[in-house]
Amino acid sequence: MTIESEKKKRMLSYRWAIFAVLALAYFFVYFHRTTGGAISDTLQDFFGVGTASVALLASAYLYAYTLMQIPSGILTDKFGPRKAATIFIFLIAAGSILSAASAAADNFTLMIVGKFIIGIGAAVVYIPIMKVLAVWYRKNEFASMSGILLLVGNVGGIAAATPMVLLMDGLGIQNTYIFLAVVTVVIAGLCWLIVRNHPSEMELPGIEDIVSEETGEPVTESTSAKMGTVEALRMTFASGRNFWPLAIWFFFMYGTIMLWQASQAGSFYKSVYGFSAGDAGIMVTMVGVGMVCGCPIAGRLSDRYFHSRKKVILIGTLLYTCLWGVIWATAGKGHMGGIAIQGVINFLFGFFGGFFVVAYAQIKELYPIAMAGTSTAALNLFPFAGGAILITIAGFMISDKTLAEFQNVWLMAFLMMVAACVCAFLSVEKGSDEKIWPLPEEED
Repeated sequence: MTIESEKKKRMLSYRWAIFAVLALAYFFVYFHRTTGGAISDTLQDFFGVGTASVALLASAYLYAYTLMQIPSGILTDKFGPRKAATIFIFLIAAGSILSAASAAADNFTLMIVGKFIIGIGAAVVYIPIMKVLAVWYRKNEFASMSGILLLVGNVGGIAAATPMVLLMDGLGIQNTYIFLAVVTVVIAGLCWLIVRNHPSEMELPGIEDIVSEETGEPVTESTSAKMGTVEALRMTFASGRNFWPLAIWFFFMYGTIMLWQASQAGSFYKSVYGFSAGDAGIMVTMVGVGMVCGCPIAGRLSDRYFHSRKKVILIGTLLYTCLWGVIWATAGKGHMGGIAIQGVINFLFGFFGGFFVVAYAQIKELYPIAMAGTSTAALNLFPFAGGAILITIAGFMISDKTLAEFQNVWLMAFLMMVAACVCAFLSVEKGSDEKIWPLPEEED
């Protein structure tokens, strides 16, 4: 089949418009996810609650996000990224309105409910984006595009630190969340107007047809294929080493990132090193800056240089684990209390932590595109469960904000990452000698 040149150009151009809108939505997904690291003390003082309550607020988003992962995949595969993302972006706006109302009513419980609803809405943004990348982009572009997406998300993480503190100082808690709600509604409208589930909806060729014409190889898998939910879930959870080592690795890897960036880092710097709120916010910001650099580099290394997902994940995991060892071993040491030294540690923490982005390419390649939403969502259960559980545990372990309490939590994180290194080594990628779960048509 010969594809019209004009249609091919339109398809390859329009996918960037879709990506831009969804990436903007993901900016605010990550923004809401990581605000706790910089404003936890502000909320604690405003509402007059303890550290365990603020930790519950931070984890409320992650619990909701975790609970919605499987439904997110099912909704994305069944109704398409356009409808699923639009509806749930509107839900983020609704949660923001509730958060604003909680400040007006001085009701911390309502703030938790608002954060939970934001988490539900945010959960059905990332998976639709992964589906769009699987349908609209070449396989050897997936990890790089995922890296760019995480770059945008982590700019949101940066905005959730010092800029969020300044925004709250200028507008107050209530008006800040009203502003966020208005912006989110606009993004939801753009999503409905611009995003399309498949190029065929615009009478454009699919990416598999373009690749087939470019390479001369026949199409082996259609991006418009469908698969039943039960079959997709069975294929994912029953696939042994294809799934479980990577899932457990992700629980520890991302769980410890959230423990630091979205929960305890700001409080640690203020309580142990005596940093001001602004300087503590800069430390959290440096994590985001590191991820902005690390995520796209990891994707590029995976797609263009190593031609391997697993090798990149192993490198990132080992170096990230070493940084946890440094944080634990040097906590409270006076000579380590300089802003420059801690800034470098936080930058490298985010840089190598950002290598987790490659996991989505690794898991996608093990399963049919028809179940890309479900398989990715199943994997995504684990990082956010890790974040929710670890943040909750830390909230109980750190009650008085003493050095010893923080050290105990950092040691826990370091040991978890040692286990994560083992899991990363045991994980499977396509092209290895390990058995890959067969496609439905290959089964007897």
